[in-house]
Amino acid sequence: MRLLTLIIASLSVFLSTCSETPSLLEQVKTRGVLRVVTRFSPVTYYQGANGPAGAEFEMVRGLARELGVELEIHGTESFSEILPQIIDGKADLAAAALTVTEDRKSKVLFSRPYKTTSEHLIYKVGTQRPRKLDDIVGGSIEVLAGSSHVESLNKLRQQNPDLTWLENSGTEVEDLLFRVSSGELSYTVADTLEFNVTRNYHPDIRIGMDLDSSHDIAWAFHKSDDDSLLTVANAYLGRSRLNGSLARIEERYFGHTWRFDYVGTRSFLRDIDQKLPSYRYLFEQIAAEHDLDWRLLAAVSYQESHWNPGAESPTGVRGMMMLTSATARQMEVEDRKDPQQSIRGGARYLERVKKKIPERIPEPDRTWLALAAYNVGWSHLEDARIITEMRGENPDSWRAVKESLPLLTQKQWYKQVKRGYARGWEPVRYVENIRSYLDILKWKTATSNPRRLAPLEPDAGDFRGTDIVIASP
Repeated sequence: MRLLTLIIASLSVFLSTCSETPSLLEQVKTRGVLRVVTRFSPVTYYQGANGPAGAEFEMVRGLARELGVELEIHGTESFSEILPQIIDGKADLAAAALTVTEDRKSKVLFSRPYKTTSEHLIYKVGTQRPRKLDDIVGGSIEVLAGSSHVESLNKLRQQNPDLTWLENSGTEVEDLLFRVSSGELSYTVADTLEFNVTRNYHPDIRIGMDLDSSHDIAWAFHKSDDDSLLTVANAYLGRSRLNGSLARIEERYFGHTWRFDYVGTRSFLRDIDQKLPSYRYLFEQIAAEHDLDWRLLAAVSYQESHWNPGAESPTGVRGMMMLTSATARQMEVEDRKDPQQSIRGGARYLERVKKKIPERIPEPDRTWLALAAYNVGWSHLEDARIITEMRGENPDSWRAVKESLPLLTQKQWYKQVKRGYARGWEPVRYVENIRSYLDILKWKTATSNPRRLAPLEPDAGDFRGTDIVIASP
């Protein structure tokens, strides 16, 4: 009898042990997939010309690699859907530049913070700057539904009950900032990072006043007693901060805005005199090989690198034409920092992209469309042309397409096309800036005859690694 009792007790312990629910970390490893919910935006996740990109994407991809599992990204229809997916256990974590607030802490667990931010009231330059709460009462204010900005405004309404605003669940902060820039809205609210990124596309927006003190930004996890996955994520974030990988991601995406900082005419004229003579012969020679205007090639190069052969962008592209490693391989460029190789590779790539543009499209629209594709990717350009047709406009006209490209940031439009969200403002600024550089170059070269230099030799090492060196990803 005693033996039977011992056997039953042992069996009970065994069955109890076997029936225990695996930890969240064990479930992720068994599944072989880390499920991450995020949102499409310039500061989180998007499909770039060369594939998935974004600071949050880079960070969670590193965690997935450390766990030895695949990464599965879930995009939401609206910001307000992010936390419910964590609460319901449909995703393992949320990586969407989430601000840590008291209300959210009651619903989910947060990782250790990896950044801090502040909230700002944004207005358009040229209008009266709001400096106190009374200044914005009566103005049109629109914010992102489900965001921490709503919580901040609710607190402010306790001070002034007349404060009203509209919560929009069908847009992104980027679009709200554009509407302020265009004068459609009086004000919106944006975090520091969102403002810093977007003001490069919309230089008319300004910070009116700060709405709240700084907040932490962190990942969100399901609230339970099981903190196994959270513990691993915290350790990963801690190591990433110590080994500098977080700083490199920050630098790559947000540390340098020079590529979108369109220099003034005076700076460009100075560089034409001081820098261009060293490379003009290369532009002329290589442009002739590809039936291009050398001044167009020079304008593209200036937009990309300011004629700096040692340039390296925050996203890891390099050289005079800022080629990615993949594009360099396709264009048979062995050294992206060699001016001759870089310019030739950029010309080949531009020629390849231009051949995809229908021949029926006349110049100069054909060139402007090719430059947009050079910047944002052929598929995103095609999506914009489809949207142009949907709007009843001419998809072969750059004027019409450049009005459609920014719509790729708006859910009601990008949901209807194949490649989805894209930073559509970037190619518009890119092309229009190159057009300005080209006009100035045409004017300058029509009245002068800069001295031609001897062609650079393939091993022109004097031009390698100069001026700008940024740590590789």
